[in-house]
Amino acid sequence: MASNINSKPGVHTLSDVEETGDMELGTQVGEDDNLMGKVVNSEDEAYALYNAYALRVGFSIRKGKVRYFTGSKKIRSREYFCSKEGFKLDEDLEEKKVRRLDTRTGCKAFVRFSNEDGLWKVVAFNPQHNHELAMPSEKHLLKSARRMPISKAHVPGVEGFGDIGFVNRDCYTYMNRQKTLMSAGDSQNLLNLFKSKQAEDSLFFYTVQVDQENRITNFFWRDGRSRLDYDCFGDVLAFDTTCRTNKYNLICAPFVGVNHHWQNVMFGCAFMLDETTTSFEWLFKSFLESMGNRPPKTILTDHNQAISNAIEIVFPNTRHCLCRWHILKSVASQVGDLSENSEFKYLFNKCLTGCEEAADFQQSWDNLIQKYNIGNHKWFNTLYEVRAKWSTAFTKDVFTGGISSSQRSESTGNVLVGLANDITSLSKFVIAYEKLVASMRSSEFNEDFRCKQGAQSKVLKKSGILGQASNVYTNKIYKLFEEELLGSIGTTWTELVSRDTLHTFEVREEGSQRVCTVKFNSHSAEIFCSCKKFESLGILCCHALRVFGIKNLTRIPNQYVLKRWTKEAKGGMMGYEQSAPHSMNRKDELVWRNSMIRFVCNSIYKAQGMDTARKLCIKKLLEFDREIDEEVARLKLGEERNLGTDIANEGNDACTPVLCPSHMEDLSSTRHKGHCEKRKTNPSKEAISAGKSKQSSHPILLPSIDINSRSQSNSLCDQHHMYPNAPLSTHTQESSTNVLSVSYDFSQSDNGTHRKYKL
Repeated sequence: MASNINSKPGVHTLSDVEETGDMELGTQVGEDDNLMGKVVNSEDEAYALYNAYALRVGFSIRKGKVRYFTGSKKIRSREYFCSKEGFKLDEDLEEKKVRRLDTRTGCKAFVRFSNEDGLWKVVAFNPQHNHELAMPSEKHLLKSARRMPISKAHVPGVEGFGDIGFVNRDCYTYMNRQKTLMSAGDSQNLLNLFKSKQAEDSLFFYTVQVDQENRITNFFWRDGRSRLDYDCFGDVLAFDTTCRTNKYNLICAPFVGVNHHWQNVMFGCAFMLDETTTSFEWLFKSFLESMGNRPPKTILTDHNQAISNAIEIVFPNTRHCLCRWHILKSVASQVGDLSENSEFKYLFNKCLTGCEEAADFQQSWDNLIQKYNIGNHKWFNTLYEVRAKWSTAFTKDVFTGGISSSQRSESTGNVLVGLANDITSLSKFVIAYEKLVASMRSSEFNEDFRCKQGAQSKVLKKSGILGQASNVYTNKIYKLFEEELLGSIGTTWTELVSRDTLHTFEVREEGSQRVCTVKFNSHSAEIFCSCKKFESLGILCCHALRVFGIKNLTRIPNQYVLKRWTKEAKGGMMGYEQSAPHSMNRKDELVWRNSMIRFVCNSIYKAQGMDTARKLCIKKLLEFDREIDEEVARLKLGEERNLGTDIANEGNDACTPVLCPSHMEDLSSTRHKGHCEKRKTNPSKEAISAGKSKQSSHPILLPSIDINSRSQSNSLCDQHHMYPNAPLSTHTQESSTNVLSVSYDFSQSDNGTHRKYKL
């Protein structure tokens, strides 16, 4: 640490301390980090010295003991502690009280300054911590980091997959992206934007579909982080097509999931011309391809026969459920004021979520139909035909991650509300979508950090099962589990069968007529409850927890702790940081690196299904890694390496400008109602509606792409496929709406130039 020339010898000034803020967190404590004997000029500089050290290492600090000279208010010594020093005092945990995280771990790290003639000297220093230190990407979230200058802060999640530092170059790139959009037309701008994203993000994927006039009709995209999120949380997928938020009135269809904090997570988004089975089949196949051909366990959608048909084709082993939020919104448009009738609402909600068995549902449904004479109502008859997709009598064993609950369903269904309007271009919508996703990921990152800093305060201090839950589950999921455990106290039980290690109980919540049957194996700690909350949500219900209490189990068996709900849900997730370039310019290095990652990922995906191929892949990668280490060691320090020049130049070919899409005049740009939601109309209105539907089924005049006019037509090479350098073929497919689906794929010749393909 450099000394200020105007200060006393060996004394460190505040300016010296602030300079250390540029050093990264998580580095090993070395000789320069040994604070013993360091001297500063004031108490403020003493705090700044230890704070700067703390930020380098990765922890937050707080003020500790202070001692005064006898008979005066002059400070003799001052201590600063790690913020996790000591333990939290027991507090009265009232229900209405905001419960803060318990972040104390009894850490002994501290520093003590003595004040001698105005010089503050470190006389005691302990650098040892008993907890995990913050990573570099978490530096800005440390509480004492708020005392650092704004210039040393950063924004998470802007570049790359991790939440890494945000530098000026990233700021200019992100904020000026709209200014870089070319003037050739919105669709060309969109393709240019996608291509630039793919150059920046090695796992970025998008694909487009065109009609017989080479105009875009459908397209789908997702970034690399979405691919990694899907690996962790792709068991449940919500797909919504009830929104049109762009000036061309294309159907906007986001793919949404739920993460370990019970927050929305985006897996990708699509724009579609129509709602035909062919279009949805193309979209689902594209989505599946982009996610490594791993289908979700459950998919929730609005009621649409074309979607159902496509799901049966593309996701034959996936459980398809209807979103209850959409069903509830549809009722008002079908029965009008009757939907506000309290008895009608009770009967309908009972059919929706209050039936345990199919017989219960049938009885409740018959009562509803007969009481309100709606047996001939087409919408209700259609809804009844697909009852297995929406009533709890048939779906309570389907894992939905809580998305099917009314609160979560509304949040998921409204994920794009307010994002754009009827004058928003496609490229600007993608940018707005990107900002929305960045905001979601920032919220997730903040929750991850809060979970690392401490556990939730427990209502029952002596409860072993709550202690385990607070250490394992994220804060949100812990609260859900705690509610179930507290609910178990208000239950009564009767043991029906006890044979060796097998036990059967009847458990009933006080004030409720509902009786749940719980079966428990004391040898294997397996438990089953007829309410099937664990099967649907992934946390144990109050009935099962009551039986655990009866049998003196003080820990949750491992098989009932789903990793997707834990603090380690994303443990082992692939990621990388976009480090600063060394010898190459930033663009060339970025393009080269991402091209290499695409190539390696492609090989890994091909090998993952076969044991011999996986072993070969590991063997070759280890050999490759060893050879790279040897080559790097051989090179002299500072020797320049011109790598990836040819690959970097591949993206510089001029591409044919495409036309701006035409506007669909007669369609509303507001929220698009699903099939289940449309109100019954009179014949004249039906004729008008049919005319509009006919118009919307024709191809929108989107960009024309002339692949015959270029000798090196790579305008869709990188855009169509995740791995653009892999040899592919050109193929066409006729759709049911006379829209020709054309996928443009390009391969490379041996000399590195692109071959020409004609439609």
